[in-house]
Amino acid sequence: MSRRPRVGLALRLAPLLLVPVLLAASTFPGEFRVSLEYWVLSCCAAVIFAFGGRWPVATSLVLSVLAVPMFAAEAWGLSELVPYLGALAVADVAARSDRDRDIALVAVGWLIALVLGVTLDQHAELWSAASAVTILAGIGLPVLFGLYLRGQARLAGTYRQLAEDAELRRAAAESAVRLQERSAMARELHDLVAHHMASIVLRVGVAEHVLDGADPRVAAVLDDVHRTAADALSDIRRLQAALRDPVLSEVATIEPDALWKEIDAAVERTRAANFTVEDHIDRDIVGLDTVARLTLLRVTQEALTNVMKHADASGPVQLTIDRRDGGVGVLVVSFGGRGSSPKTGGNGIIGMTERLSLIGGRLDVRPTERGWEVEAWLPQSAC
Repeated sequence: MSRRPRVGLALRLAPLLLVPVLLAASTFPGEFRVSLEYWVLSCCAAVIFAFGGRWPVATSLVLSVLAVPMFAAEAWGLSELVPYLGALAVADVAARSDRDRDIALVAVGWLIALVLGVTLDQHAELWSAASAVTILAGIGLPVLFGLYLRGQARLAGTYRQLAEDAELRRAAAESAVRLQERSAMARELHDLVAHHMASIVLRVGVAEHVLDGADPRVAAVLDDVHRTAADALSDIRRLQAALRDPVLSEVATIEPDALWKEIDAAVERTRAANFTVEDHIDRDIVGLDTVARLTLLRVTQEALTNVMKHADASGPVQLTIDRRDGGVGVLVVSFGGRGSSPKTGGNGIIGMTERLSLIGGRLDVRPTERGWEVEAWLPQSAC
C-alpha cells in the first residue's frame, strides 16, 4: 500500500480513537459527567464515519441525523466537537463526488441538522447573529474545504497526466531519432559498401569462369576470394537488416524449419479470422540466409494481415511461395472483393517495399477483378 492510501485510512479510522479521548477529557468527577446516551451516540458516529467510506453520501446523511440529538444533549468542553463529524462527512463528499447533486443533498442535510441543533440548544437563540454565523460557517466551511480538496486532486491528476504524456512524447521522439539514424546508416552501408562488395563478388565469379582451366593455385585463390566476399556481403546485408529492424535480434536466429512453422502460423491466424486460405508452399526451398528468411516471413505476414484488414472473408485467399526467376516469389491473392486499397492501411506496404529493396527485391500491389494481389520477389543473391 502506498503512502497516500495509508494516510487516508489513518484519517478515516482516527475518530475511533479520538472520540473516546474527547469524551473522557470532558469528564470531571463531581462536576460534569458525559451522559450514557451521548457516549452511545458518539461511539456510533465514530464507527459510522470510520467504516462508511464506501458510501459517503449515506454516511453523511446518517451522521447529520445523529448530530441532532447530540446537539440537543447537554455537553461540555471537547465533547461538543463530536457532532461535527457530520461536517467532516460533508467535506468528504464534496472532495470525492463528481455529482453536484450529491454535494447539495448532504449540504442540505447537514444544514437542517445545524438549524435543529441551534433550535434545540437552550443556551442559543435561532435568530441571533451568533447563531447565523455558526450555521453559515458550519455548512460553508466543510463544503468549501471539500471542493478545495477535489480541485487539488484534479490538478494533481492533470499534472500527472501531463508528465506521463511528456514522457511518452520524449520516448517516442528518442525512438524516432534512433530509428532515423539506423535507417540512414543502413542506406549508407548499402550505397557505399554493399554495392561495391556485390560488384566484387560478380567480377570474381566472372574471373573464375574466364580463367577456367588456369593454374589450380590461381583458381583456389579466386575461389577463396569469392567465398570471402560472398560471406562479407551476407554479413553486410544482415547488419543492414538489423539496423532497419530493431527487433531483428529476436527473429534472426530463426531456423529454416522454423520459418515454415511461422508462415503456417500466419496462415492459421488468417483462417481463424474466418478466411479460407489455399496455400501452395514449396518447402524444399533451401539456402535462405538470415536476412532472406526474415524478409520472406515478414512479407508473408504483412500480406496476410492486409487481407484480414481490407478483404471480405466471403472470398478465398491464395498463398503461393515458390522459386521463380532465379529467386523466391510470394504471391497472395484475395478474392473477397475490391474493398479499400491496402495502401491505406498504414505503413505495411511501405515497410514491405523497404525490406525488399534492401536486398534488391521488389513488391507489386495491384487490384484484380475480384480483389487484390500482392506479389513479392526476393533475388537469388539474397537466398
